[in-house]
Amino acid sequence: MSASCMVAVSKISTFKAQVRPEKKKRKKSSQRQESLKGTAEVSVSVAGNLILIQSLGFQEQQQQEDEECGDGEALDALLADLAKVNNSRERASKLFQWLINPIPIKAFFRETWEKKPILVQRRNPDFYKGLFSTAEFDRVLREEDVQYGVNLDVTSYTNGKRETHNPPGRALPFTVWDFYERGCSLRMLNPQAFSSTVWNVLSILQEQFGSMAGANVYLTPPGTQGFAPHYDDIEAFVVQLEGKKHWRFSFWVFSPANFDQADIGKPILEVVLEAGDLLYFPRGFIHQGDCLPDAHSLHITISSYQKNSWGDLLEKVVPAALEIAMEEDVEFRQGLPLDYLTFMGIQNSDKDDTRRSKFLSRIETLMKKLVDYAPVDAAVDQKAKDFLHDCLPPVLTPEELASSVKGAPVRWERGRVMDVGGCITPQTQVRLLRAGCARLCSDGEGVHLYYTTDNSRVYHKEELKSFEINPEHTEAVEFLIHSYPTFVTVGSFPCDSAGDKVVLAELLFERGIIHTAELL
Repeated sequence: MSASCMVAVSKISTFKAQVRPEKKKRKKSSQRQESLKGTAEVSVSVAGNLILIQSLGFQEQQQQEDEECGDGEALDALLADLAKVNNSRERASKLFQWLINPIPIKAFFRETWEKKPILVQRRNPDFYKGLFSTAEFDRVLREEDVQYGVNLDVTSYTNGKRETHNPPGRALPFTVWDFYERGCSLRMLNPQAFSSTVWNVLSILQEQFGSMAGANVYLTPPGTQGFAPHYDDIEAFVVQLEGKKHWRFSFWVFSPANFDQADIGKPILEVVLEAGDLLYFPRGFIHQGDCLPDAHSLHITISSYQKNSWGDLLEKVVPAALEIAMEEDVEFRQGLPLDYLTFMGIQNSDKDDTRRSKFLSRIETLMKKLVDYAPVDAAVDQKAKDFLHDCLPPVLTPEELASSVKGAPVRWERGRVMDVGGCITPQTQVRLLRAGCARLCSDGEGVHLYYTTDNSRVYHKEELKSFEINPEHTEAVEFLIHSYPTFVTVGSFPCDSAGDKVVLAELLFERGIIHTAELL
């Protein structure tokens, strides 16, 4: 445990910061898209490894005009405004800014990300209104095929014992709400499969992280706790939607998932989240949340960066590098010393033997040479393919839907096919549907284009989508990828012939990877 974790409450230092408005006033719709506009007074407290940000109120004019991105604004209106943003990466940045408001994004990633928890207390219970609710929870149970153990867990943590109470089959309201009334917590897994709003939010945020954005929803009865103290291997954003919840954090560690209270001792920090508050904490912090006696709690945890470390990349790099090195470098194929078992290994680790030093020196030399054979780009492409498989499909804006294959008006009507529409020509302007929706990768034998537009909202329900690209077309696909967000004409594709350009554009359009600037 670091010394900074043990700073006493009396040593908390507090100061006030002003988030100042732009000099030029904009229209309300454009201001919804901007973050940290208007004057918001906040209190920032630092206590060891926790940063606490408290909104102290907003200027009266801002309260009346509702110009702060997300503050008091219905989420559907915010998402509608974000749909007008031309670049999906900018869209992701603006939505993330709304999530962590009033913390500036650059400051968050520089000072907090992967380092320490941060708590934003907004004193605005409606800040995240529209993201999810107990009413939506009930609707999902009634209208969707929610399966115990797949989509819903019923849990309890009483007298130091963590239990899961899932019966087999579909989770119906009659049984689920009976579990809740008897003091059990409800965890909805993959709410994006049932909630279009959660799907939309996560599909946008995944471009901010360059990693899967997932979520679970937790509903806990008053005066209960559903989970034992544990740590997670994700970066967690706990969004309090209803009620309030008491959280305790212990030291930062990577070890077995659940702990006894006696193992973790006194918490290094405690906080209470109320509706509208946000709590971020990095992977590895042991945490537990319990409901206070006077209110239930509903929160959604948005997560990302699972298995996205340098070590995870090296797990792909090192075996491939070793395979290449053994094929190309005779030193890696030379035999071990005949007697190495007599001086190496645990039973010989305390021996003062010069042969051990020589042996370890040889290992060090080979490890340094291994870098020369590391196929880093190929390993990164393997990580990218994993990410594209994890990705949610994009939620199309009205304009994207109308200009893509999924919104084509062609149909069967009055005994014949109607509105077949126009054809792609060299003059047609196109671009990728999203910045990160497709990626070129080579397996050594051919080049494939991997894409997310046909993914399922259910995690890994479908296989990773890809198709082989003609070698003569790879440069044109790269051109399209790097041109985003600019629309380019099909005629500008770097292909050998006009026919090849149109054929490639038609293929990408039919797969839902590109859309047109104008309706066909």
